[in-house]
Amino acid sequence: MSTGLTDEVLASFASTPDQRLRTILERVVVHLHELVREVEPTVAEWETAIGFLADVGAMCDDTRQEFILLSDVLGVSSLVETLNGSPEGTESTVLGPFHMTSSPARELGDSIDDVGGGRRALVTGRVVDPAGRPVPGAEIDVWQCTEDGFYDVQQPDVQPAGNGRGLFHADDEGRFRFRTVVPAHYPIPTDGPVGALLGTTGRHPYRPAHVHLLVSSPGFETLTTHLFVKGSPYLVQDAVFAVKPDLVVDFVEVDQVTEGMDRPYRHADVEIVLVPASSDVR
Repeated sequence: MSTGLTDEVLASFASTPDQRLRTILERVVVHLHELVREVEPTVAEWETAIGFLADVGAMCDDTRQEFILLSDVLGVSSLVETLNGSPEGTESTVLGPFHMTSSPARELGDSIDDVGGGRRALVTGRVVDPAGRPVPGAEIDVWQCTEDGFYDVQQPDVQPAGNGRGLFHADDEGRFRFRTVVPAHYPIPTDGPVGALLGTTGRHPYRPAHVHLLVSSPGFETLTTHLFVKGSPYLVQDAVFAVKPDLVVDFVEVDQVTEGMDRPYRHADVEIVLVPASSDVR
């Protein structure tokens, strides 16, 4: 089949000043045209595809990002994070669709559980560089669902805004700590076009239990990662393909009194390794 149309479209980008943008657009056009030639969609099928993308966009708002969800369930988010990760640092994984609202600033040791959940947990950790040196003052943005599997933005009439969220800063030794509850495994939102896609293809919508962490500090690459709860269902069947073995953490049962904690509770302790910011400019 003639590639004249593809060549004509590629030529239209020849004067793009940003060479990185030009390269990306050219590769997108080449692969998209190859896909269309391969599957030969009907006009009706193409219109359905356009309508699906329009529906995805219409589902996005200040507290939900359906396009991120689509990227997640297609494995694209996980692939991008993997390609941009560093073997020297903690493994990265997907941002997810619920980091669309700010986490409230909290002090080290504070609880992010504002509704009084039952499965109490303590998360402690240390932020270091690849040589094991502390990263003082590192910012740790935390968000998670409740022990019933819902984020605050999903239940605005049940949970106060900011429940399950916290913005912390590590101490001079790079250490951090916060109280919470052990999150539950849960289904990603299925009330939109992405959920309809999963249903049509016979895929389940579930994610294993996890805590989100977004860790940053000047001079270092920002890290997007998870703490997956060891023993959770769906660790090997994550709907968004985000589980990495090194991110699975044991929330160990503790039967002793600790300041601010009832007993028994669960304790997870982690080391977060940030890598220096790259000077590579594409």
